[in-house]
Amino acid sequence: MRRLLGLLSRGSTSSSTLIDEIKRRRRELADAADEALKAAALRPGTLAETIALTAVVAARVLGCVMFDVQLQGAVALARGRIAEMQTGEGKTLAAVPAAVWHARERLGVHVMTTNDYLARRDAQWMGDIYRFLGLSVGCIQQGMTSEERRRAYAADVTYATANEIGFDYLRDQLALYPRDQVHRPFAVALVDEADSILIDEARMPLVIAGDQESTESLACRVDAVTRQFRRSLHYTVDEFGRNVILTDLGINTIERVFGCANLFDDENLPLHAAVQDSIHAHALLRRDVDYLVRNGAIESVDEFKGRIIQDRRWPAGLQTAIEAKEGVALKMQGRVLGSITLQNLMALYPTVCGMTGTAATQAEEFLKIYGLSVEVIPTNKPVIRQDHPDVVFRTRQEKEDAVIEEIRHVHQTGRPILAGTGSVEESERLSARLRGIPHHVLNARNDEEEAAIVARAGERGAVTISTNMAGRGTDIRLGQGVADLGGLYVIGTNRHESRRIDNQLRGRAGRQGDPGSSRFFVSYQDALLVKYGIGDPLHGLDPAAVQRRIEGQQLDIRQFLCKYERATEGRRLAIQARRQGILDGSIPCASENERLASLVTIDDLWSEYLAALADVRAGVHWVSLTGGARDPLQEMYRLGVLDAFREYLKKVHVLFEEFQTSIDDEIPKRLEMLELTGIDPTQRGSTWTYVTTDQPFETWIASALRHLLHRWLKHS
Repeated sequence: MRRLLGLLSRGSTSSSTLIDEIKRRRRELADAADEALKAAALRPGTLAETIALTAVVAARVLGCVMFDVQLQGAVALARGRIAEMQTGEGKTLAAVPAAVWHARERLGVHVMTTNDYLARRDAQWMGDIYRFLGLSVGCIQQGMTSEERRRAYAADVTYATANEIGFDYLRDQLALYPRDQVHRPFAVALVDEADSILIDEARMPLVIAGDQESTESLACRVDAVTRQFRRSLHYTVDEFGRNVILTDLGINTIERVFGCANLFDDENLPLHAAVQDSIHAHALLRRDVDYLVRNGAIESVDEFKGRIIQDRRWPAGLQTAIEAKEGVALKMQGRVLGSITLQNLMALYPTVCGMTGTAATQAEEFLKIYGLSVEVIPTNKPVIRQDHPDVVFRTRQEKEDAVIEEIRHVHQTGRPILAGTGSVEESERLSARLRGIPHHVLNARNDEEEAAIVARAGERGAVTISTNMAGRGTDIRLGQGVADLGGLYVIGTNRHESRRIDNQLRGRAGRQGDPGSSRFFVSYQDALLVKYGIGDPLHGLDPAAVQRRIEGQQLDIRQFLCKYERATEGRRLAIQARRQGILDGSIPCASENERLASLVTIDDLWSEYLAALADVRAGVHWVSLTGGARDPLQEMYRLGVLDAFREYLKKVHVLFEEFQTSIDDEIPKRLEMLELTGIDPTQRGSTWTYVTTDQPFETWIASALRHLLHRWLKHS
């Protein structure tokens, strides 16, 4: 406990003194004329002066008087921390004084949001404050032209999603002329919903692809066979439901149907991969849980937010296998031209800060991965919400019966109810059982109706069934007389792997001192306990204890990967620095043709290098963990997982050396071809961007650590 408290800051004497100074200066500026305030904004000022001035302007422009806790949040952000501020405490406004402070050098502040709507809303809502203070404000939206993006990034403060910023960065790395780049050097990132962007989605690669190729029909031919396969007969699934393994019968069937002597020969690797992907799609990925089929396409459902994630794909072969499974048009995959994770994107910013409603449980991770401390900001009014102990049932059916009965009973009192479920499937199953009770369902099928549904969720008699509420960015306000009934009642029908996601659901009740209550209904057949092999009531385990252990495991994974990825990311940055020098002329070239040939050569060979890395990953032997030491890293050493990882890194190093040598060899050849043929290398095919779930290291190492966690839970 002492160690955890050391990671958190709840304000200090110096912070209190600074807040007093801000309030004193705010009172002095309150009656100043507009011209005097604008003149003050042009002069260099202290942090207290800047925040006080911005608070006065916010009151004048928006009519919003900042609470002390909002001022405290602004100070935390200005000092480069993660500010934990509860739902309904005014994070959007609290970010503005900090953005003004960080923008004083005119190098550009990126305020990162989780979706385009929030970026547009917040830029419009807060824009007049910035402009009053002499700062420009921009906003990035999907569908913008390069020129529109360049103007938005040139602003002093730019609101955008983290993904759009990352995609623009990847496009910039393929530019052939400086005028084609939209970014200027990164300076400051102020991250809204920091837990979502910096933890939940941090390791998912952003990808830019190109060179459209004809869609391979292999996936459809394989699907016609594997959809007839039966579990245990043709394939098995590991105990944690993460991997599929062909049986001898499955292997023989594939070899017979496709006429290959040995499925595991190198020349049959594409077929083997297609078979594995197809079985994975049928056995492990569920419609209306992991994805939806809508408008003739596969749409991925975010497990943390319960909403559709635009432009997210599974790794190429698996994405195609899902499309074949569901009989929809197969998307072009193309070749990967570049990729970066949000975690590595954030490392490009000299200054990072953020805010979220739930950060304290992840304080250790923020510090160890990003070097960011968490400051817990108190609520403006005391939280009086009652958080009841979990109710635990033996079976899922018993749990759902109890949830339905609880909703019917509480609904009779008129109290509004919000039931948070784990999937589209579950939300619709509960909805079907609530016959006779008017209610709304908020899930990935109708997330465009989110604002209207949430706006009514606090009214008398309202019943709302929702998938995860994390990152939804909308407050639930109580209707007339609801406070007297006890406020909003939040029911959780599952525990998530992360306590933080559960806390976000709970936090929908008790906003700004409102009354409210929450309770989780869980069973030993819930996904969390089944996944980790604890489907037996005899274990008597507290789900929160399981969650804490899982969070520790996931931190181990991310720290391990950060350590071993530094060298790989360093190589990428070195190549990009070389390319940028050629692009902008800081590295001389003998001619324009040589400059263009050099850029195109680097781009083509880098794409080939990325493809080679994927092949190496597929070929490295990874060892499954069984038994042994309790310490995860010791166990991984003992059973050779780290040896396998080192083998991978050695091969990566050799590939990179070959890549660098090939650049110097290939440029003269490309230049000669250019000068002989006159083919314009700037005429390249179209590119497109997407987010992928391709995280092979997480999968392998997580499987290893999951064995250890499973053993710990069984012996607890």
